[in-house]
Amino acid sequence: MPLLQIFDYAGVAVFAATGALAASRKQLDIVGFLFLACVTGIGGGTLRDIVLGVRPIFWVENPSYILVCVGVALLTYFTAHLVESRYRWLVWLDAIGLAAYCVMGAAKGLAATGSPVIAIVTGIMTAAVGGIIRDVLAGEPSILLRPEIYITAAMSGAIAFTLADLGGLGIAVAAPVGFVAAFAVRGGALAFGWTIPPYKARAGRHPDDVM
Repeated sequence: MPLLQIFDYAGVAVFAATGALAASRKQLDIVGFLFLACVTGIGGGTLRDIVLGVRPIFWVENPSYILVCVGVALLTYFTAHLVESRYRWLVWLDAIGLAAYCVMGAAKGLAATGSPVIAIVTGIMTAAVGGIIRDVLAGEPSILLRPEIYITAAMSGAIAFTLADLGGLGIAVAAPVGFVAAFAVRGGALAFGWTIPPYKARAGRHPDDVM
């Protein structure tokens, strides 16, 4: 199996697991597990293919991606109660999925357009959208509204992969480089609380002071 396809399946499976874990935290039934796992697993890749104009969309062309999501959802449904801290598992699995999927998204964007900018955008989109959809549907605090770094991690991985690939290192080197870069940034944010300084509002001027 090609390396990029391994990253693709890994991203789908791990994101599907985070969707199923979110369902377990909400104590949903098996249908809820299946729905959240599938939407989270294929959400980012679906939007990427729509934006790039890829037809058919990857999981329509190859339904095994749906079967991966279903298998992960069923496994999680019967084993989630064995996990002591499901939220901790969710965020770390999400970090792994983000790292794998930003590489796959960047690779598809680069292959489709040849543009490094588009590759970085599709890498971020592929890695982030599934988690955003999961949080919205599960009623969890959105990953985008948490203080620790998230989108920046996906961007770091997509940039690292794109630069390595354009630099002639080849997929076998560029893909792991992108994965490690994204996971290191996201993992550091989770382990050490890394954040980007937030915007701080400034006191407004009195209307009489405005000329």
